[in-house]
Amino acid sequence: MKAVVMAGGEGTRLRPMTSSMPKPLLPVANRPIMEHVLRLLRRHGLTDTVVTVQFLASLVRNYFGDGEELGMSLYYANEEVPLGTAGSVKNAEEQLSGETFLVISGDALTDIDLSALIAYHKAKGALVTVCLTRVQDPVEFGITITDEEGRVERFLEKPTWGQVFSDTVNTGIYVMEPEVFDYFEPGTQVDWSSEVFPQLLAEGKPIYGYVAEGYWEDVGTHESYVKAQADVLTGAVETEIDGFETAPGVFVAEGAEIDPAAILKGPCYIGPYAKIEAGVELREYTVIGSNVVVKAGAFLHRAVVHSNVYIGPQANLRGCVIGKNTDVMRAVRIEDGVVVGDECLIEEESVLSGGVRVYPFKTVEAGAVVHSDVIWEQRSSRSLFGPRGISGVMNVEITPELAVRLAGAYATTLKKGDTVTCARDGSRAARALKRAVIAALTSSALNVRDLESVPTPVARLQTAHGSAGGVLIRTTPGVPDSVDISFLDSSGADLSPGGQRKLDRIYSRGEYRRAFPGEIGDLGTPSRIFESYVQELLARVDTSGIEDAGLKIVVDVGGGAAGHVLPSLLGRIGVDAFTVNLGIDEAHPTESPGERHTALRRLGALVASSEAAFGVRFDPVGERIWLVDDTGARIDEDRALLVILDLVAAEKRGGRVALPVTTTRVAEQVAGYHGVSINWVSTAPDQLTTACGESGTIFGGDARGGFIVPEFHPALDGIATFIRMLGLISRTQLTLSQIDARIPHAHVRRMDVPTPWAAKGMVMRTVVEAAEGREIDTTDGVRIVEADGSWTLILPDPAEAVTHLWAEAADPDAADRLLGAWAAVVERSGS
Repeated sequence: MKAVVMAGGEGTRLRPMTSSMPKPLLPVANRPIMEHVLRLLRRHGLTDTVVTVQFLASLVRNYFGDGEELGMSLYYANEEVPLGTAGSVKNAEEQLSGETFLVISGDALTDIDLSALIAYHKAKGALVTVCLTRVQDPVEFGITITDEEGRVERFLEKPTWGQVFSDTVNTGIYVMEPEVFDYFEPGTQVDWSSEVFPQLLAEGKPIYGYVAEGYWEDVGTHESYVKAQADVLTGAVETEIDGFETAPGVFVAEGAEIDPAAILKGPCYIGPYAKIEAGVELREYTVIGSNVVVKAGAFLHRAVVHSNVYIGPQANLRGCVIGKNTDVMRAVRIEDGVVVGDECLIEEESVLSGGVRVYPFKTVEAGAVVHSDVIWEQRSSRSLFGPRGISGVMNVEITPELAVRLAGAYATTLKKGDTVTCARDGSRAARALKRAVIAALTSSALNVRDLESVPTPVARLQTAHGSAGGVLIRTTPGVPDSVDISFLDSSGADLSPGGQRKLDRIYSRGEYRRAFPGEIGDLGTPSRIFESYVQELLARVDTSGIEDAGLKIVVDVGGGAAGHVLPSLLGRIGVDAFTVNLGIDEAHPTESPGERHTALRRLGALVASSEAAFGVRFDPVGERIWLVDDTGARIDEDRALLVILDLVAAEKRGGRVALPVTTTRVAEQVAGYHGVSINWVSTAPDQLTTACGESGTIFGGDARGGFIVPEFHPALDGIATFIRMLGLISRTQLTLSQIDARIPHAHVRRMDVPTPWAAKGMVMRTVVEAAEGREIDTTDGVRIVEADGSWTLILPDPAEAVTHLWAEAADPDAADRLLGAWAAVVERSGS
């Protein structure tokens, strides 16, 4: 049997290490990752191997040659353009001689029993056998679901945490029959998991999954690269180390020269012909490459040093990676997470702060202190984007420098000459950050429309009118010291997860586009934006009956941006409105839950004393509203969703509403009574907007005060929702308390369970296993439906080490019991 080693990837996440070296040649314990793979193949008798190459292909060929030194026969299949995982193997079809073959990645470290995998494939009579393994963080991989017989039922490529229902992932190791090539054409870009395998599953072809017990690490990030070194040194992976174990865990290769006065603390590795002088201290998990010189007094801990590097006296290196042919001079300090590329010069007494990346062929001047914010360390989270965009404490986590880099990354995702709309709330922090963002966007050849301080719905609508995207900056709701930066697409909606990942990749690599002087973008401030918003709103939302109804309304603007729009808008529709807190309050750009509760109690008193039809309070950016009914009682957020849903559905008598899966199923009763269906969507911010943009959708809401009026714009809009409510209530001639009274009561309970990142995948797999025999919905997270219709939703948080749980049942006690039972499952599996 022959093997195919895929060695054509660029390894962009590992830059600058892979800027001048293909990822398969990156050394792990001073031996290329691909060499570890080839030695594994040889141990299992797979000595005839085809290597697919594309990026820096000549370097791979020159290093391994024909494989004679390894006791193998290597052949090469070169891709002129990237062909994808399946297309690259198809490119090697002629060299596989029409026999069963094995496919393996040349840049993943593993000791999986390939012989057992092949035997399993033959025993099952499979067309394709996919080698599977279990990992702690499955969101970076492809999840594979198999039945009890091992037959593959489903593939899910790079899921979000809301889609994770297993920690069993695809390793990219396959055993295949040559007939698999009949299912796609040569010379085209095709992937196995996302294109070929789903086609085979649809046609009922035998695809099996083999869950391997051995070690497997996809060396795709700087962290996993450093981890792989430690795993080799500690024996966590079965592989060959080129050297002698001179002391427990201390491996020294041939020709290395070590002064007796040097301190070595294993596990560590010293490569061929390296020189370690007196007074040097090499601590745990340090790897020294070939021909490296470490001068007297240097200290290295968890440092990975490639070949031909000079480490000067008194240098201090911790948790870093140093590329080949680099000189690190006297008393240099390099901190955790730093990566220095090939052939650099780091001059004496300079300091590289944590997370700095130095690209190949660069010089850092003597005494320089180099700082660079790297997203993982700075934000202490796994994701750049959270539920409100990019959030953090002003001038601590979110700085003008960070805003410039983020805007530069966002600009790089767009075309030169595009127009971007920028807006902010009334806070001074948002004003300062917006100026930094505008400078970065215009210097990246984008034109900017600066709306200044406007309600968020106005900014979203303006973005949708001809802009390629937008940037909104506001104070984090309830956290006055923090800010949120939201990046929008051309429709005015938050970036999709795919768009977020694209921006994240550019930011983490630091590969920003810059414009030539003649390409610098223009900055303009459009006029009459509030008038335009009002005209468009009144043209699209039905306001008939409002003037005749003679409603009296109490409106609390909350000292926010909605005050720019509401006075003229209410005057034009003939509403008797008593408006409070109309001025913009820059000193208090947000409010705590306690402050909102007090404000709503005050609003209720005003409604009751004035005998108004109802009261409404806006958030500071005009995006969300809270209601008080005609008796002065506050309508809770989840209840308000049902009330407005009932109003809309009763008038429309058809169509579809979009609601997140966390919403009470009482909504189904309300909608169904009026002949309206529900489209359940995930909790991701962009999903509700996307669903409300679809034809036939009449309403959307998130049960947190956010509502969408699709006939106007498919984005959260408190102002449009308020105007739509006025029309609906005027035509219905019912009070809010009457509408509320006819809706059944919901019994939903919620809980958050702390869950370590490393345990999240296992938690979700355990939940699925524990739910066996019950109906399961994986729209977002895992929702388990009991026989009596009660349900529990388990959803991992995408940005924090927490798992969220919701439960709904016929009464509060039953909901509490259900929630407690599943919380116990999560706690046990996550501990």
